Amino acid sequence: MAQWLYRIVPTRPEMVADPTADEQRIVSAHFRYLVDLKERGVLILAGRTQEHADTFGITIFEADDEAAARAVMDGDPAVAAGVFAASLHPYAVAVARDGLAGS
Repeated sequence: MAQWLYRIVPTRPEMVADPTADEQRIVSAHFRYLVDLKERGVLILAGRTQEHADTFGITIFEADDEAAARAVMDGDPAVAAGVFAASLHPYAVAVARDGLAGS
């Protein structure tokens, strides 16, 4: 199975420090979506940078092909709602700590 990465950035940069109630709800759904991907064995890792300015997140996961990978990215509630803009990239974990895919 191929590995993929989708990169997300907030469409409203101020959201990181001052989210609206709707953004908070959508980001919570985003987090639950990532946990579900992990529990289904799809997600390798996900996280975001810890600065407020120019922050971005990455999700590294497995999918059979680009269409399936795009479906995973587009299924992210925060991407679907437009809270995050996303870009998809083929990826390969080269070195990882024990317990992470590709190690």
